[in-house]
Amino acid sequence: MLFNSYQYLIFLPLVWLLYWHVFKPLRWQNLFLLVASYVFYGWWDWRFLALIVITSACSYASGLAIRRLQDTERRRAAWWVSAANIVFNLGILATFKYYNFFVESAEELLAVFGVHMDWPTANLILPVGISFYTFQALSYSIDVYKGKIAPTRDMVAFFAFICFFPQLVAGPIERATNLLPQILKARRFDHATAVDGLRQMLWGLVKKMVVADSCAMAVNRVWAAPDNFSSLTLLLGAALFSFQIYCDFSGYSDIAIGSAKLFGIKLMRNFSVPYFSRNMSEFWRRWHISLLTWFRDYVYIPLGGSRCAQWKIIRNVFVVYLLSGLWHGANWTFILWGVFHAVLILAYRFLGFNAKHKEIVAHNSSLPNLKEAFSMVVTFILATIGWVLFRAETIADAWHYFTSLFTRSMFDLGSVDVGKKALVLCLVLLVVDWIGRKREHPLQFDGNGLMRHRACRWALYYGLIAAIIFLQGHQEAFIYFQF
Repeated sequence: MLFNSYQYLIFLPLVWLLYWHVFKPLRWQNLFLLVASYVFYGWWDWRFLALIVITSACSYASGLAIRRLQDTERRRAAWWVSAANIVFNLGILATFKYYNFFVESAEELLAVFGVHMDWPTANLILPVGISFYTFQALSYSIDVYKGKIAPTRDMVAFFAFICFFPQLVAGPIERATNLLPQILKARRFDHATAVDGLRQMLWGLVKKMVVADSCAMAVNRVWAAPDNFSSLTLLLGAALFSFQIYCDFSGYSDIAIGSAKLFGIKLMRNFSVPYFSRNMSEFWRRWHISLLTWFRDYVYIPLGGSRCAQWKIIRNVFVVYLLSGLWHGANWTFILWGVFHAVLILAYRFLGFNAKHKEIVAHNSSLPNLKEAFSMVVTFILATIGWVLFRAETIADAWHYFTSLFTRSMFDLGSVDVGKKALVLCLVLLVVDWIGRKREHPLQFDGNGLMRHRACRWALYYGLIAAIIFLQGHQEAFIYFQF
């Protein structure tokens, strides 16, 4: 079910009431959480539950086997068990997500050399969230093998860790070292944490239903027939998609993290105002944090990270961003998107910008200086170029969109006839995000200023709810559900 649906509006409070007031013992809470998560996931298609159960069971069994073998000093056998589980789970992911892509790409490549093959393709439906929970399961096996976490014998708790419903279908991609210990230990209801969770959920719904869905109406119209619009409108459409995907995905993450707080569980932060980044390296430290840190810890560092020869660093960066692109989808546009960002990251690295900007922009001031403002604009433009590749169905479509940007109509302000409402909403979002850039989310009040007054807080809540009711765009599925 969707976070922005009436079903979830009923499901969440019902699960919350039963979780805290009926199933009080830890074992019963975890069992109920597992059942609720399966209901949540099975709402799309109950048949996909078999895949997540298989992934959970194999990862659970492999964890126990790895530790048992390591205790008897059979580390090579333990390595094989870990590798087998990784290959098995990646095999499931590859079959459902990449099989047809690999077959069709191989046929096209062979056709270049005059060899014509007609391999069978499979009519498979991509299970929602398979990339997310597969990576979560893989991290558990790797961490157990490396000794970062002890394997659990509590099967219910482990299965609940894999399928915890708030972050099941679109992240954050949690590590066992963070989420599993929270599920294994007794939890107590904390009123302040729950209230903060509700605020974060409200802000996530505003970003998704008001900003992202309003942007989607304009973006879909422009991308459906780009030849019918001026260059300036196409430029606006590209910028609006940058805001759409940000508000759509970060909005989901806010709702997921906020929902988890209601159950006494803290998920990792997945976004940190990425469009206020001063270079692309900083952008990727603030965008989809759980995915990039996953690739950093399980791919980049094992390959040697940055502590190796220059050619190896280049190789490692390309491997990470190629995999990141492929993770997003079985399409050459995603692979090219990954290559584009790898080139940018390496360029910034060789220019000496890679390790700069650990603090948020304008950390000790209210406004950025001219250099920071210019850097943020450049970073946003580069990210938007990448998002055009991401949004396009084919590389030819992306090329056509780019070439259509450079016409005389670029300077015709009167030619813009779509996206004006969305543009205003994006500007308001930027102001709010800027004010709250040092917090986890803008509604995380510190007890100072106007928001220390209860009446002001409730006026804001009702205002945001009214915005959701009266300003929301046409309901769209979350973009990252397709990954």
